[in-house]
Amino acid sequence: MPKMKTHKSAAKRYKVTATGKIIRRQAGIGHLLQHKSASRKRRIFKTITISKSHFNLISHELPYRNKKGGR
Repeated sequence: MPKMKTHKSAAKRYKVTATGKIIRRQAGIGHLLQHKSASRKRRIFKTITISKSHFNLISHELPYRNKKGGR
């Protein structure tokens, strides 16, 4: 049997926690920061877990992730 391949762009964008949840960075923090409020920037600098609707899609791209927990 051939090995499954990890989707490399997904591996760079998502990280898997010890409990099996997948976390990602939030959008909107790459540039054009001067007109965004400080509270908005603090909020979007944090990482968040992915939504339930995207969990199965991203899990297929990361076949060797820790499958202990998750959603």
